[in-house]
Amino acid sequence: MRSDQIKNGLDRVPHRALLHATGLSRNDLKRPFIGVATSFTDLIPGHVGMRDLERFIERGICYGGGVPFLFGVPGICDGIAMGHLGMCYPLALRELVADIIETVCNAHQLDGIICLTNCDKITPGMLMGLARINIPAIVVTAGPMLSGRFNKRKLAFVHDTFEAMARAKVGDISSEELSCLEMEACPGQGSCQGLYTANTMACLTETLGLSIPGSGTALAGSAKKRRIAQASGERIVELVKKNIKPRDIITKESLENAIVVDMALGGSSNTVLHLMSIAHEAGVDLDLKTFDKISKSVPHITNIEPAGEYFMEDIEYAGGIPAVLKRLKSKLHNTLNVSGQKIFEIADQANIFDEEVIRPLNKAYHSQGGIAVLYGNIAPDGAVVKQSGVSEKMMKFTGRARVFNREEDAMQAIMGNKIKKGDCIVIRYEGPAGGPGMREMLAPTAAIVGLGLENSVALITDGRFSGGTKGPCIGHVSPEASAGGPIAIIKDGDRINIDIPNRKIEVKLSKAEIEKRFKNWKSIEPKIKTGYLSRYLRLVTSADKGAILS
Repeated sequence: MRSDQIKNGLDRVPHRALLHATGLSRNDLKRPFIGVATSFTDLIPGHVGMRDLERFIERGICYGGGVPFLFGVPGICDGIAMGHLGMCYPLALRELVADIIETVCNAHQLDGIICLTNCDKITPGMLMGLARINIPAIVVTAGPMLSGRFNKRKLAFVHDTFEAMARAKVGDISSEELSCLEMEACPGQGSCQGLYTANTMACLTETLGLSIPGSGTALAGSAKKRRIAQASGERIVELVKKNIKPRDIITKESLENAIVVDMALGGSSNTVLHLMSIAHEAGVDLDLKTFDKISKSVPHITNIEPAGEYFMEDIEYAGGIPAVLKRLKSKLHNTLNVSGQKIFEIADQANIFDEEVIRPLNKAYHSQGGIAVLYGNIAPDGAVVKQSGVSEKMMKFTGRARVFNREEDAMQAIMGNKIKKGDCIVIRYEGPAGGPGMREMLAPTAAIVGLGLENSVALITDGRFSGGTKGPCIGHVSPEASAGGPIAIIKDGDRINIDIPNRKIEVKLSKAEIEKRFKNWKSIEPKIKTGYLSRYLRLVTSADKGAILS
């Protein structure tokens, strides 16, 4: 066993003494050492229920014949971090999480690991760490939150909080109703109810094969989730014995499967960054063009919040990710799951209980997948849009630029009624280095929707969007402004053309004019000059590369 490095031989007497000091018996030293990387915290609704799941994971590991060791991983709630300095940190946290997984597992020579995770950047950070250290591993996601209720209506976090703020401002809802929504939109533990980044990544982790079947949509607090936690604990010991490792599972084919499911679900655009970063750690080549190629061939077969009418609980009751795999079997590779099953076997055993929630391919909500990649003189290296959240009317749009160098300035203009029909909001210097941390623009995009402007106003940014964003919002513009990307020289009043069907995003300027503007261009000063983020911005690469650290 790998852990023999710290527990066998005469020269490991001191090591054994320290292990015994933790309460281990001599018999325990003969068993596999299994790490449990838990991201429990009181700060995140998606993570507050993890103490319960930790017990069941521990139980499973012990039943399987292993020795569990819990250690902590930090977490950030993207929703609470949104709209202020805090949003500079979640993407940067992804790298810290990966480093912690590597550091603890290698320092203690653990034989295997279970990662207990749920929310936005913690899950991909753990997956990156697992691909890097390549020891037997299983991921347990803590599950989606149930929908809230108000006046017999189902509530979802983004629609009934972020968008509701703007609706209250224009008088569409009363302050009393807004107060009720504030209390009821998030009724308890779990990741927010739609296909935001957390739930999208949970579904893709199961598709990749690193969670046992059913894990991605099993609801937070459910007995099913407890059973999955315990089964994962038992199974990890088998993976150690059989020496089945993450890189046996994270392959070009399984990553393509994850993209297929992502496109079919209409998931968060953040998955582009995360799947590329996971591929990088696993030594697999994956680029933006692969996402767009797959999107053109995979129909969008679910209609989940924020762009749709259904919730994650509806996907769960319709059969979960196994049912989605059943629908998509003809477009998938037959890859391995940590359960020991192949993906086709999982698909064949699945049942589809709701033909409307998970539609047949020939009755899809859209003929193409959820994400499109655009190119043009604004984004020579690409930009990303969640096209499943864009109305037909706005798939093509030409508007006048309204330029802002910070999200806060754009938000002030939106809430101050200074954005008019036909405007294209440009928010720049919010990229991976410029932000730093590539902040999510959920607050401005939700405000646009709440003010009823989603069919007359577009937004482009070198930052990114929450999975909760909908409307013609183009992010990940690469190169970013701070790196001298063309988005840096756009001025108020410039005409911007967005053509999603033809994958184009352009500012109507001649090449000579663009070159002229660049002669006088100078990047703004870094917004943060000390601490972790100052180091991060010096190392982070462009969004089209996954915003990985060089």
